Amino acid sequence: MKSLIIFFILINFSILPQSIVERNDFKKFFNEYNQNGCFVLYNLNEDEYFKYNSERCKEGFIPASTFKIFNSLASLETGAVKDENEITKWDSVKRSYDTWNQDLDMKRAYKYSAVWFYQELARRVGYDKMKYYIEANHYGNENINGGIDKFWLKGDLRISPDEQIEFLKNLYLNKVKFSQRTIDIVKNIMIYEQNEDYTIRAKTGWGTQDNEEIGWFVGYVEAHNNAYFFAINIGTTKPDESFISRINITYNILKYLNIIKQ
Repeated sequence: MKSLIIFFILINFSILPQSIVERNDFKKFFNEYNQNGCFVLYNLNEDEYFKYNSERCKEGFIPASTFKIFNSLASLETGAVKDENEITKWDSVKRSYDTWNQDLDMKRAYKYSAVWFYQELARRVGYDKMKYYIEANHYGNENINGGIDKFWLKGDLRISPDEQIEFLKNLYLNKVKFSQRTIDIVKNIMIYEQNEDYTIRAKTGWGTQDNEEIGWFVGYVEAHNNAYFFAINIGTTKPDESFISRINITYNILKYLNIIKQ
């Protein structure tokens, strides 16, 4: 009788444990590219998680360019940039990618993952406002020490794959602590691929932590009247062989699960 009472209390307060399924079969997709890492996928309608290497999914890593999602939100909200079309002048410093060496708006800077652009926006936002929004949205470990224009690249900010999923869920459900205008603009610039069957909104990331290269691909798929949130994290000492694999592994898993077409 006591267990039945507890069960109904859990239902009434909507705190029944979510379904978490360990998917060791995902290992074959990592093996195909000789990669070590983890993967987590959350099915919104089913309230179900699929995880490969779930212990690593709990670990905090430097967010690198996946932070551009949050940086875009904070920059728009604080007026550091007016909208996604406002041009920021290139500082004329030649960098590794030709696409970075030009004046950029947020749409193109996000697409090209232009580091200098987002460093400039972070400086405009400033430490106090950035810290406020980081803490209000419980982003990762909430630690932005290390310099306002590099705390997500070489500083102390850390976020786990599991936390990436929670942040993306809140963004999708409009539960992040930003205005609806800001949320709508960022969702629009996040579009990675879109066709008649599905829309993928996502961001890659690549950084260095503890003498290891850390690769990310995080985002969500809108398909089948549902949303599927994903985060892959890989660690390697051979970045040249690993750069594209994080994306390929993700797509292969999404196809394997019939979320997107083969």
